[in-house]
Amino acid sequence: MLTKFETKSNRVKGLSFHSKRPWILASLHSGVIQLWDYRMGTLIDRFDEHDGPVRGVHFHKSQPLFVSGGDDYKIKVWNYKLHRCLFTLLGHLDYIRTVQFHHEYPWIVSASDDQTIRIWNWQSRTCISVLTGHNHYVMCASFHPKEDLVVSASLDQTVRVWDIGALRKKTVSPADDILRLSQMNTDFFGGVDAVVKYVLEGHDRGVNWASFHPNLPLIVSGADDRQVKIWRMNDTKAWEVDTLRGHMNNVSCVLFHTRQDIIVSNSEDKSIRVWDATKRTGLQTFRREHDRFWILAAHPEMNLLAAGHDSGMIVFKLERERPAYSVSGDSLFYVKDRFLRAFEYSSQKDTQLIPIRRPGSNSLNQGPRTLSYSPTENAVLICSGVDGGSYELSSFLKIAMGEATPFKTQKEVLEGQQFCLRNRFAVLEKSTNQVLVKNLKNEIVKKGALPIATDAIFYAGTGNLLCRSEDRVVIFDLQQRIVLGDLQTSFVRYVLVHRCTLHETIRVKSGAWDDNGVFIYTTLTHIKYCLPNGDSGIIKTLDVPVYITKIYGSTIFCLDRDGKNRPIIIDSTEYVFKLSLLRKRYDQVMSMIKNSELCGQAMIAYLQQKGFPQVALYFVKDERTRFNLALESGNIEKALESAKKIDEKDYWYRLGVEALRQGNAGIVEYAYQKTKNFERLSFHYLITGNLDKLSKMMKIAEVKNDVMGQFHDALYLGDVRERVKILENAGHLPLAYITASVHGLTDIAERLAAELGDNVPSLPEEKKASLLIPPSPVLCAGDWPLLMVSKGIFEGGLDDTGRGAEEDYEEAADADWGEALDIGEVDNIQNGDISMVLDEVDVHEENDEEGGWDLEDLDLPPDAETPTTASNARSSVFAAPTPGMPVSQIWVQRSSLAAEHAAAGNFDTAMRLLSRQLGIKNFSPLKSQFIDLHLGSHTYLHAFTSAPVISVAVERGWSESASPNVRGPPALIFNFSQLEERLKAGYKATTAGKLSEALRHFLAILHTIPLIVVETRREVDEVKELIVIVKEYVLGLQMELKRRELKDDPVRQQDLAAYFTHCNLQLPHMRLALSNAMTVCYNAQNMSTAANFARRLLETNPSNETQARRARQVLQAAERNMKDATQLNYDFRNPFVVCGATYVPIYRGQKDVTCPYCSTHYVPSQQGEVCTVCDLSVIGSDASGLLCSPSQIR
Repeated sequence: MLTKFETKSNRVKGLSFHSKRPWILASLHSGVIQLWDYRMGTLIDRFDEHDGPVRGVHFHKSQPLFVSGGDDYKIKVWNYKLHRCLFTLLGHLDYIRTVQFHHEYPWIVSASDDQTIRIWNWQSRTCISVLTGHNHYVMCASFHPKEDLVVSASLDQTVRVWDIGALRKKTVSPADDILRLSQMNTDFFGGVDAVVKYVLEGHDRGVNWASFHPNLPLIVSGADDRQVKIWRMNDTKAWEVDTLRGHMNNVSCVLFHTRQDIIVSNSEDKSIRVWDATKRTGLQTFRREHDRFWILAAHPEMNLLAAGHDSGMIVFKLERERPAYSVSGDSLFYVKDRFLRAFEYSSQKDTQLIPIRRPGSNSLNQGPRTLSYSPTENAVLICSGVDGGSYELSSFLKIAMGEATPFKTQKEVLEGQQFCLRNRFAVLEKSTNQVLVKNLKNEIVKKGALPIATDAIFYAGTGNLLCRSEDRVVIFDLQQRIVLGDLQTSFVRYVLVHRCTLHETIRVKSGAWDDNGVFIYTTLTHIKYCLPNGDSGIIKTLDVPVYITKIYGSTIFCLDRDGKNRPIIIDSTEYVFKLSLLRKRYDQVMSMIKNSELCGQAMIAYLQQKGFPQVALYFVKDERTRFNLALESGNIEKALESAKKIDEKDYWYRLGVEALRQGNAGIVEYAYQKTKNFERLSFHYLITGNLDKLSKMMKIAEVKNDVMGQFHDALYLGDVRERVKILENAGHLPLAYITASVHGLTDIAERLAAELGDNVPSLPEEKKASLLIPPSPVLCAGDWPLLMVSKGIFEGGLDDTGRGAEEDYEEAADADWGEALDIGEVDNIQNGDISMVLDEVDVHEENDEEGGWDLEDLDLPPDAETPTTASNARSSVFAAPTPGMPVSQIWVQRSSLAAEHAAAGNFDTAMRLLSRQLGIKNFSPLKSQFIDLHLGSHTYLHAFTSAPVISVAVERGWSESASPNVRGPPALIFNFSQLEERLKAGYKATTAGKLSEALRHFLAILHTIPLIVVETRREVDEVKELIVIVKEYVLGLQMELKRRELKDDPVRQQDLAAYFTHCNLQLPHMRLALSNAMTVCYNAQNMSTAANFARRLLETNPSNETQARRARQVLQAAERNMKDATQLNYDFRNPFVVCGATYVPIYRGQKDVTCPYCSTHYVPSQQGEVCTVCDLSVIGSDASGLLCSPSQIR
């Protein structure tokens, strides 16, 4: 037994595996139900609404549901995604022993101590059948995996098999009238929908468990008489085949293994026993010391079993599933189905070589474990666990056919074997801790003691062995008898070359090196990679574990657990990119950035972590992330670009801090202007010596009535008269007097002394005054000098602007900097009209300068890589601003909505989005909408006579107050209110009988909805609801128009008229459809069907008296002759949907496929065709769903 997972808890009475996820449910005697992840060994959830022990639990095959039954007489159906009980089924009068979902129908079977078995419909939440017949507690009941049978076991010493075929026909299949009549009779006079087919008597005590074989007509049962019995059945009878004896106490559970020909049983004698189902002999017994076993469960698809006992449960496997294999050159040698096989990678040819001897004993885990191959001698060593360990040495002369010479050692000798030389192999003798070197005749050539207590040996190069102990491995040279290498490590299973250490939470299954020296390995769930420095990541997710044998480029060859060779194509871009970065192969990195689709937060985080933020910059479209990466990599120009697009105060502030750190005075000034941080700006002008702008800052402070700021600016400038004036205006006359006196302004001092009168302050004697003027800065109004450095490979090769850094600087300085601090923008003006202030400030200076600020060119050194053409073309008089990003390009970058891509003119990305979101393949109906959207979101202005027309993008929700740097989404010509008007027009045309016109209206709605954009979640729901409404009308109208074309097929006409009445229409239209179907069927003498439509019509209370009168007349006529002249393909009692292409009913329970856009149902044969209702999407294709609002993305 290979234990995979074990829990400690209260007594486990019920177990169930999930069919797809690595989950198991355990119901406990304490009333709690636990949900475990057995692969990770974690408790995911617990459910504890039952009062008392829960004895039965079962997962649904496909829905997120499970069912439980307990001693509180309640059956509860739970949704594990919602973490709650959905509903409770009441009806049993005693403890419930087992519950099980049907694999196909919405049924649950339950067995109870009230001596009954009940079958429930969990969709309608009703009991649909009660199976009575047992006269003691019913201990278990389960459905047959394929047929309409139920098996039950009871303490009345019998096993019963019940036929529920009639129940299936009654509740699932469309039945004819005669069968309906017989069903009505049986419902009145006691149902016979489930009958006993066989009663199996043979046990001497109460039977605890019975279960079906998954494929063969066999039943196995276990009872309190300590016996396991096998029964066979045919169409008419069932009989006992054999009895398995060995358990020492009551057998609590028994079942057939799903994949192997064995029976597993457990018992209150604290053991699990495994039996050979064909030879009917015991294979193996697993015992616990103190815990009785109560329940067994088998995984529906994997080779896993679980057993519940008194103190928890165990999940286990009976045998190893790893195939024995060895790779040599271009060939793989492996064992499958008792044969040695060879697989050539180049030709992918698989050859059967020689048979392998069967093991002598019957016990489990005796198959081949390891395989070692000697290419020079064409010999293989196959090691298995038979008799504690043995090997088989086989040689073959030709690949196609060969001879095998098996040898076997004593039981205690062997634990491992490997070829160590060209024609020698090593055998580990554990008892003496020696290695025996043998030749191909199985003769001992050499003996030698091993340096550590070894429990396994591996090949480690010619003449060397790798010896494994519990906590370390050593490389041992057989010739010189010395240790070549030593490594402290936990238990090693399989060996490759060690480069670094990586920790995995899930078991590592296999691995191999690829051509680049990257280690590719598999776990239970993933194919992963590990770089030489220890970085790792996921390449691909696996459904089932595989074992990697060889890697060629992007193809991984592996063996699965069935011994099949599988090539798996992988995308190696991510790890090759990381490896190139690691090895500093920057040319390769550049080509990959330009040519591949590398993206994602994980890749950006990796590049940041490894110190390559400048590389990450070229992956990112989001401006905020770009800004952060640009700051981190010190790329101030890129940060400036992003800050302009974001245009938020916090980002300008951070840009200013970084620019100050780099000494870029121009960008610091621009950033402080954008944040209107006047204090910092003034101090910046002070330290850069820009006194003209500092004096303007003083004027601005005066306009803003910022007295403290104005005083600071006067201090910075050393303007004494201004300081005195500010102090006087602020009412600080003594301070103003002292300032004027100290600085020699006698006329002002005398005037202020006259105002102060007796309060003139006295100046200290014998103190020499000095003028307070800041020192002049060393470097005035320029950037800090920069070192000449060569441009990095990423900046030079990948810069999307394609210009040198110097041009960027100058362009930024010339084009867009001067206008930011327009004095007219200053808020909270309190000192009168701004124009007066502007008159006081030298207005002519502003007109001469660029937007009011005399910005000097950024003082950058000449750059060797700046293109000469660009510098020559630059005029000393005028520099044309470089064009910014077109608005349409901004729309495309910011949006995932197809309508906005179409409006921008990017039809190909719009079509890709619609294909991904709605599975749309046929775009011809959308062509006019695409063109209208693009033209409608742009307006066109005439320029000069000879110049081309100027295209201007029209933005949605534009206002004059909006920032010019922030672009809104495109204005769209389609809106939801237009669709509502169109819907009303369609309804009106339908009422008037203009069906072709109505169909045109409804199809136009379906063709417009993919290109609609709404704002709120509520509107999104309304759009989705509109799709469903319109789809019903399109389908119904198409069927009605088809019916009118069929003149000479009255049966098909009636079918189509009947199906039309099952479309979800508005009430007036439903009455018209019912009236139409009633007339068609009545004229064809199908009285019973016509009467059904008449009844449905009267149930709608028609306001039109003519309709009501005709319906009553049809009913009267039908009562005299309630028969149908022709048989229709229509059963109104059984719920159905209509196939949109073939117009045939698809009844509930039958397989179907749907259109991912309009959700119309189709028969499976239509998969891959274009939907006939919406005429856009591919039926049955994968799609993420309608995206029509920014709120869905947020």
